[in-house]
Amino acid sequence: MALHMGIGRRLAWAALRMSLQLLAVGYLLRLLFRSENGLLVGLVMVVMLAAAAHEIGARQSGPRRWSEFLRNLLILCISAAGVALLGLTGLSRSGPAFDAQHVIPVFGIILGTAMNSAALTLHALKSQIAGARNRIEAQLALGRDMGEATRDLSRSAIVSGTIPIINQMAGAGIITLPGIMSGQVLAGQDPTQAAIYQIFLMALLALASVVCVALTGWLFIRSITDDRQRLRLDRLGS
Repeated sequence: MALHMGIGRRLAWAALRMSLQLLAVGYLLRLLFRSENGLLVGLVMVVMLAAAAHEIGARQSGPRRWSEFLRNLLILCISAAGVALLGLTGLSRSGPAFDAQHVIPVFGIILGTAMNSAALTLHALKSQIAGARNRIEAQLALGRDMGEATRDLSRSAIVSGTIPIINQMAGAGIITLPGIMSGQVLAGQDPTQAAIYQIFLMALLALASVVCVALTGWLFIRSITDDRQRLRLDRLGS
């Protein structure tokens, strides 16, 4: 605020929202862990998915559409929920994993990574395609389909979407100790064992991010293409 950067109110609102959300989640998780009600756990996961799908759209410019929300929800169901199921199945070999104490934290971490990847990829695609309209339509006029005409833009957007997880993996252990490992070390667990769990989790996050950006790019390109392989910027939402 002193530097007039224009982000003071956003930071203050984000800090207030974060505090209230984390406190509320803390109380909710305590109830869930005590009750061990599978239906309640499933309901919480559905709410988390819906909130993440909404946040992806909220970070984009232009009007929000119900079809975009459903598309984002589908992407997260496949990438985040699918990878979380895979990870929990792996963890179940060494002990109980499909209880609330394991399902909610693991799913939340993976969902957050997938949400960020989808939001970054979608933002990059929208801005790049809007700016390259003439070039895309020229390639379509030459007989190429939409996938070929937007291939370089899709690759660039996918790279943008995977930058956070790549940076996180590259800096893990040297620049910073990731959250799960730090928490386990602070709780008194053997650092080597904590590192193994963190490697496993990072692999899941990378898988979720890659699946998410690939689905986001493919479904978005399909959404702005009609059955005659024309670019439909009226569906861009910006």
